[in-house]
Amino acid sequence: MVAALEVQHVTIHGHRRAYVKMGQGPALLLLHGLGCDHTTWEPVIRQLAKRYTVIAPDLLGHGQSAKPRADYSVGGYANGMRDLLTVLNVDKVTVVGHSLGGGVAMQFAYQFPERTERMVLVAPGGLGPEVTPMIRAVGRPGVKAAMAVLTLPGIRHAGIAGMRALAKSGLTATHDLGEVADIYDSFKDPRARAAIAHVVRAVVDARGQIVTMVDRAYLTQAMPMLV
Repeated sequence: MVAALEVQHVTIHGHRRAYVKMGQGPALLLLHGLGCDHTTWEPVIRQLAKRYTVIAPDLLGHGQSAKPRADYSVGGYANGMRDLLTVLNVDKVTVVGHSLGGGVAMQFAYQFPERTERMVLVAPGGLGPEVTPMIRAVGRPGVKAAMAVLTLPGIRHAGIAGMRALAKSGLTATHDLGEVADIYDSFKDPRARAAIAHVVRAVVDARGQIVTMVDRAYLTQAMPMLV
C-alpha cells in the first residue's frame, strides 16, 4: 500500500497554506483546478519527485488551506504562489496548471517572468470565454441556498455514490465524474462553498470567462510552453 503524501503547512499573511513538497532537483509548481486540491496530482507526484523538487499546494479556499474572506482573483493567487515560493526558498519554477490552476500559472508567468522557467498548461482556464454551465451557475444568485440543501448528508452521499459508480462504468462521457464527486464532497464545508463562489465571481460572468491571457500571451512568447 502506498503511503499518503505528507501535507505540510505554513502561515502566510495570517492564512494557513497547505502544500506537498517532495523530491530534489529543478522545482516544479503544480497548480490544481477549481474545487480540487493537491491530490489532483497524486498519481504523478512520486514519479516526478525522482527528478524534480515537486511543490503541490492547496490554493487558498481549497483543500486543507484556509478559506478566509480574501482576494480570490487569479492575480491574488499568483501573488500567493510567489509568496509561498519565497517562504520555501525556491527562486525559479516550472509552473504546471490545470483548469483554474492553468489560469493562475499564466498569470504567475505574466507577473513574475523572472521566476518562471517554463510553463505547462493542462486544459487551462483563461484562454477564451468558454466555461461549463455548472461553473457559470456557481456565481448566480440563489445557488448558495441550493448548495446548502444539495450538500445535506443524505443527498450528498447519494449523489457522490452515483457519480463514482458512473465514473467506473467505462464510458468516456462519465470518466471524470470521480473527480467531480470529490469536488462535490468538499462543498459540505460552507467556507469552501463561499470561497469557490468568490473565485467564480472574480473570473466568470453570465457570458463566460472575463479574465483571459489571450491579449497578453505575446509577452511570454519567448518562454518555453506546453499546452
